[in-house]
Order: sequence, then structure tokens, then C-alpha cells
Amino acid sequence: MVHQQRSQGRLSPSGDTEDIVALLAPRLAHFAGVARTEHVTRAAQEMNVPQSTLSRALVRLEQDLGVDLFARHGRTVSLTPAGRTFLASVERALAEIERAAEEVRADADPATGKVAFGFLHTMGAETVPGLLHAFRADHPRVRFSLVQNYGEAMLERLRAGELDLCLTSPVPDAPDLVARRLDEQKLRLVVPADHRLATRRRVRLAEAAEEMFVTLEPGYGLRRITDALCQEAGFRPRVAFEGEEAETLRGLVAAGLGVALLPPPAVPRPGVVELTVTAPRAAREIGVAWLAGRPDTPPVAAFKRFLLSRRGHLLPD
Repeated sequence: MVHQQRSQGRLSPSGDTEDIVALLAPRLAHFAGVARTEHVTRAAQEMNVPQSTLSRALVRLEQDLGVDLFARHGRTVSLTPAGRTFLASVERALAEIERAAEEVRADADPATGKVAFGFLHTMGAETVPGLLHAFRADHPRVRFSLVQNYGEAMLERLRAGELDLCLTSPVPDAPDLVARRLDEQKLRLVVPADHRLATRRRVRLAEAAEEMFVTLEPGYGLRRITDALCQEAGFRPRVAFEGEEAETLRGLVAAGLGVALLPPPAVPRPGVVELTVTAPRAAREIGVAWLAGRPDTPPVAAFKRFLLSRRGHLLPD
């Protein structure tokens, strides 16, 4: 524990910086008001505080700083050189506090506020634009800060307070998060157009046991699902290439560098054939997650209700 040392009512040089800020912050606006008017009575009237309260606040401020900020001339005051130096920084600090207050109020406004929304790369081309279009039919001025990333990275940003909500897969199960399943997305075995399986419409995953796979990197939810499905089919996938984005993997498949388990593309890609996997059941759950216990602003609450209303109808047909 830090013990604050005082001498004759003043903060000693050994006082902790956080202690200084805690002491000074409530008095800065009072100081700035008196400095602007150079008159305690007039400043008290403008700020709607008792003159005695304002006078005591100024005295305590000078005591805590250990310097005289004002020269007294009867009922009027004038800044000392130390006061002028202090005022310049105080005005900047108060302006920044005002700017920050305006920003957070604007972000929380029910009609024009902001939602920080994260989602998987594979949902960026079609699913998320469709969701935002539908939501803004009733909330046309709500703003969005959009983040595309893989699941674990989004959950980290959720915990750090950088996101309000995120669409992710697998649906997380953690005590500090709330998650709701919204929909299910079938995965397909994607093969080159000249592949031996390319003439088929359906395939058992075990039939690809000897193939080279291109996959997302470890840590991605789709990679974990791919490994689990292959294990269920009785083999461990031989990985030729690892990437960070599904459409890049499709390009690698089209180039004949392997096969992949991927969700359907927004637009069909030439050079590949996408096969329905009949066994094991190949699908991934899509859910929405948020931090437990964190209050929602009105725009976040509205968008959360909207997403939950889309259960079973989140993804395009």
C-alpha cells in the first residue's frame, strides 16, 4: 500500500501520481472558472455553486499543489505565473474530458449510436452485409465499427472491451462470456476441377484420407472443426498449406495443391468442385457472443435483439 505523506496540508513530492490526480480532478473546473472571470463571486454565480465552496476548493487546490495560483486583490483575483502555466494544461484536460463525454454519449444514442461488431472472414462477403442492411431498415442512423478476424482473436477483443458483439464459430463456452447459437453452416469438401472425385456430388470424408489438405492455421475455429471431422472419419489430415482466409484456400485448391473443408462461397469459384459430405456430418455452428455482465448501450441492445431474432435464419439460403 502506498502511504501518502503530507506536510502542513500539502501533497509531498513523494505522493503517488494517481493520488495527485484523485485530489485535483474535482477542482480543475472550479479553478478554470475563476481563472476565466478573475472574480470568485462571478465565477460562483456562473457555475451555480456557493461562493464559500468555490473559495475553499481553490485554497485546497493551492495547498495540494504547494504553489499559489492566484494573487488576491480584494474581491478580484489574477493568475500568478504558476497559475497561467497550470491553466493552459487544465483547459486542454477539460476540453479532452468534454470531447470524451460527447463521444461516449453519441455512441450510446439510441438512434445514432455505434455498435462495435466482429465477425468471421467467411461471413464478410454476404452474411454480414445482409444483416446490416436488414437491421438498418428500422435503425437507419446507427453506426457500426466492423472487425473481421478469426474466432479466438475476436473473443480476446471482446474481453478487452474493443467489441460489443461478435459472430463466431465454434460457439464459445466460457464463464466470462454469454453465447447463443444462431444457425448452422454446412461444410463441403472442395476439390480441384480435374480431381478424381470431381465428378461426384456427394462423398464420405474417409474417401479423402490419402489427400493433401489445405487448411486454416491452428487456432482458427474452422481448423479445429476440420481436424475433429477427419479424426471422426478415421484419419489425420496431411496438411500441405496453412492460411488465414477461406477464399485463399479455395485458390490453392483450384491450383491443385490439395483439398479443403470449407463453408459455401458467396460466389462460385472456377476451378473447384464442392462436394456434399455425407459422413461424418460436416457442419459448424454459428453463434453470437458478448461479455457477461457488461451493460448494453441502446444501439447494442437493439442489434443484439435483432441477431437473436434471426435464429435459424442467419445465413443466406
